[in-house]
Parts: sequence; structure tokens; C-alpha cells
Amino acid sequence: MAKTSLLNAADKQLPSLRYAVELQKTAASIGFDWPNVDGVIAKIHEELDEVAAELDDANPHKLQEEIGDLLFAITNLARHLNVDPEQAIKQCNQKFLRRFKYIETQIAQQGKAMQTASLDELDALWDEAKSNEKNN
Repeated sequence: MAKTSLLNAADKQLPSLRYAVELQKTAASIGFDWPNVDGVIAKIHEELDEVAAELDDANPHKLQEEIGDLLFAITNLARHLNVDPEQAIKQCNQKFLRRFKYIETQIAQQGKAMQTASLDELDALWDEAKSNEKNN
């Protein structure tokens, strides 16, 4: 049995998503990797199914573990597609902020409070914000 792991080469000080990529790259360096994205996508579906299966039990520890597995698999997809997962989530966070602020602005212009708007109203405004971004 090896005294040190090949995975020790990955920098534990990196943000978690980048660390996951480094673990995956290190394992891939010796051939432990999906040959193409099809395998990764199948793994994401498998992990998502495992999350769904845990919903009935609602065991917080097990749910966290399964969500972690799903995030790891999605991070692996990002790596295969040469997408930096940290940058991807930062970009997504900014997009969410823009769209949510649009909703807040629209609700305020209607003289309403966010808490009194229905989910259907909020969702329609979300779709409007999304459409506006695509048209610009």
C-alpha cells in the first residue's frame, strides 16, 4: 500500500470547486477519468437520482453527502468542458442578483411589497428579466 497518495499533489488551500478540479485532474493524469462528457453527464444523472432518493428520508447528513457528490460530478463536467467552475458560479450569482433586483424594482413600481407578490408574479417577472437580458 502506498504511503502517500497521488492526490496529495492537489492544493488543499484552493477554493473547494477548484480543489475538486485539481483532484480530478490528478486522478485523470494516471487514466482515472471519463473518456468523454457522455460518461460525466450519465454520472450527473446518477448523482441527481441519488439526491432525489434521499428526499423522502430527509437525513440532513446523507442529503449533504449526496449534494456534494452531485456538485463534484458537475465540477467534473466543467473540467471536461474547460470551464472554470468558480468563475461559472460567480457569473451565475451575478446573473441571479441582476434578475432578482429587476423583480424587486418591478414589484416596487407596482406599489407592492415583495412578500405580498405571488410566486406566479415573481416567476413571470423573472422570465421577463431573463428575456430582457437575451434581447440586449
